[in-house]
Amino acid sequence: MRILSFSISAIVTVLLVFILNHKWGSVPPLGKFLSPQQGFWQNAEPVDYNFDQNLSFLNLKGKVSVYLDGRLVPHVFAENDEDVYFVQGYLHAKFRLWQMEIQTMAAAGRISEVAGNVPAAIRNDREERRSGMVFGAENSLKAMEADPVTKKSIDAYTKGVNAYINSLTKSSLPLEYKLLNYQPEQWSNLKICLFFMQMSKELAGFERDLEFTNAKAFFGSKEMNILYPQLSDSSVPFAVRQTAYAAPTITPVAPSTADSLYFGNDTAVNATEATKPNRLNGSNNWAVSGQKTKSGAPILCNDPHLGLTLPSIWYEMQLTTPDMNVYGATFPGAPCVIIGFNDSIAFGETNAMRDVKDYYHIRFKDASKKEYWFNNQWKPAQLRIEQIKINGAATLNDTVAYTVFGPVMYDKSFTNADNYTDALAVHWAAHYPANPLLTFLTLDKAKNYTDYLSAIKTYNCPGQNFAFASKSGDIALWHEGKFPAYWKGQGLYVMPGEDSSYMWQGSIPKQQNPHILNPPEGYIESANQRPVDSSYPYFIPGNYIVPRGIRISRQLQQMQQITPQDMMRLQNDTYDVFAASAVPLLIKYTDRNQLDQKVLNYYNIVKHWDYNVTPDSKGATIFKIWWDALDTAIWKDEYEQVASKTIWPDNETLLELLLKDSAFKFIDDVHTPQAETLQQQVTAALQKASITLQTEEKENGLLWWRYKNTSIFHLLKTAVLPFARTGLQVGGWRTTVDAITHDHGPSWRMIVQLSTPTVAYGVYPGGQSGNPGSRFYDNFIDAWAKGAYYTLWRM
Repeated sequence: MRILSFSISAIVTVLLVFILNHKWGSVPPLGKFLSPQQGFWQNAEPVDYNFDQNLSFLNLKGKVSVYLDGRLVPHVFAENDEDVYFVQGYLHAKFRLWQMEIQTMAAAGRISEVAGNVPAAIRNDREERRSGMVFGAENSLKAMEADPVTKKSIDAYTKGVNAYINSLTKSSLPLEYKLLNYQPEQWSNLKICLFFMQMSKELAGFERDLEFTNAKAFFGSKEMNILYPQLSDSSVPFAVRQTAYAAPTITPVAPSTADSLYFGNDTAVNATEATKPNRLNGSNNWAVSGQKTKSGAPILCNDPHLGLTLPSIWYEMQLTTPDMNVYGATFPGAPCVIIGFNDSIAFGETNAMRDVKDYYHIRFKDASKKEYWFNNQWKPAQLRIEQIKINGAATLNDTVAYTVFGPVMYDKSFTNADNYTDALAVHWAAHYPANPLLTFLTLDKAKNYTDYLSAIKTYNCPGQNFAFASKSGDIALWHEGKFPAYWKGQGLYVMPGEDSSYMWQGSIPKQQNPHILNPPEGYIESANQRPVDSSYPYFIPGNYIVPRGIRISRQLQQMQQITPQDMMRLQNDTYDVFAASAVPLLIKYTDRNQLDQKVLNYYNIVKHWDYNVTPDSKGATIFKIWWDALDTAIWKDEYEQVASKTIWPDNETLLELLLKDSAFKFIDDVHTPQAETLQQQVTAALQKASITLQTEEKENGLLWWRYKNTSIFHLLKTAVLPFARTGLQVGGWRTTVDAITHDHGPSWRMIVQLSTPTVAYGVYPGGQSGNPGSRFYDNFIDAWAKGAYYTLWRM
């Protein structure tokens, strides 16, 4: 019977190879993908596969040893830096090549070269080019190659990647190349810069200038200040406790034509971004000093919140040379360790959430875009022809005009609106020449606070909160990056680009960036909140997140005799401080007399909920659906009148407004003749939510994990590939420390106790291998979902 089954399988395979190796209509040739000699069968990795190899490379200057532990984590020992980065590049490519290349192709606006004549892919490619992604990478490359240390590192890394690429055969190509029917190309130093530009987009590319401009055209300046406040009443700034800031050394001057409160055109814009970074791209990090720990040694913790993907964004490694012994999370696509620890220190980052990207109206002389009006004269634009190569179709040539502000991202030739007439140039901190890699190359070798400070002072974009702890006992946190010195209101809306009066007038001096060192409370923390209160002398607009910082600060304040296990529990904490403030308001303003028994049952579950967003919580499911219904009731009637795309106020803002004023004007539904009260809206929201809740109860029992359906998808995000892990039984939400949503959350959890010896733990939701045919593809996910950790062993 087994022989018969094999024969049938073999015959089917042969037929499929023949049929699919030829193009039939619109069906792509898949014969190579199914070929037994070269296709996906060759990517199946035996459970007991032996990775031992003796390799020889002409590029190596000395001897290098690599030990792969039981989790496939490489421990690399080299006699010099260039060799260690060469081998890092080789290993990144060996286990993550397709991931590395597709991410940099996306950043460069080259997805159509693979996807073909797909309108969404072409639009995305044009937008990437027009936003200056390649332009910024080219500027960064100049800065990186101008620094001898960085240049040696990236040269060696690139040679290592190419050494692996050049060893590939058709049968050994990663699976995705076979499925998509294309070949890897040679790696380059520019691709490293493109990867960092992709990170800049994900972490410093989110802004709401276009949406705010549209909203302001309808609501006006006064109401915009209420709906989108710069300061939250409940936020816990991390730097205000200790740092006293002197008067600003740079004082930008607002133009006389600017609005006294905020500036912005009174006309909406109809440009819309094809892709927008996830606003939740943030993180938690904190450190506690020895005065609060059981061991007497500092403990540093970090969990960056990013999209959950397979392969994972992170790759775990140890890199050792005579002057470096660093372990941690690396980015496939760049040398060094990004979050980790060495013999003396530990370090980790969270997103600064600062707005460093602005738009300017440009007036062209004519349709040629060769000249634009600036400072009372026609100024020549630099025209850059972007060649968008399309698989199976003719190349699309897109002319992009560059101005003193930056590239014109939107104009009449590129928009999603038929009647578009505006031209908008984008000015972005990521366009400036920068060398972000040097910060991490230096951090990996840092011995103390002075070294740490020296390392981060070279850092520009994307802005990060760099947490630090050392074996000498110091803990510190710096809000670091190159941030524009805005006058109040600058950068919130689309600004005039016809003269220099609205341009950036300089950067905040690095020494005046928010920071804290060895606070008397014995802890530091950041969770994407605004780093300072209103006493800070600069205007710092951003997309700050409030709840997680409140919970972390409260917990650390009361904790004593802290152990790494205590920190594990805090990283996995699911208590929702937002819900803890919102639920009492909902309960207070619900008219129970208007509820039938079914709805009253939902009400009672929420009323007695303990605010822990555990996997089996029913209260969390009911609360979220109820709050979403209230959010819609409050905002939809006004916002549907805004002419172009906009964005509603944050949930935290709505809660604070309702807590301060139960007669808040937006409570009323403008479409009805009567004036609705908060009680009417809250009660009606629960009744409306009950319709969804009854369906959810029938299908999923109201269990939070089933409603949320946390899933980790392959980067291709297609249902054709069975490479995803869906329906993970996890708790948490964006407002809890364990900030797991549907497909976003803690992408690497790390805890380091700087005792002697160092004790460290970590886990990420994926696996070391990018090959879906390997047991190391997703073998960490179950531990991550349970809140478990692996011991991080340094050899």
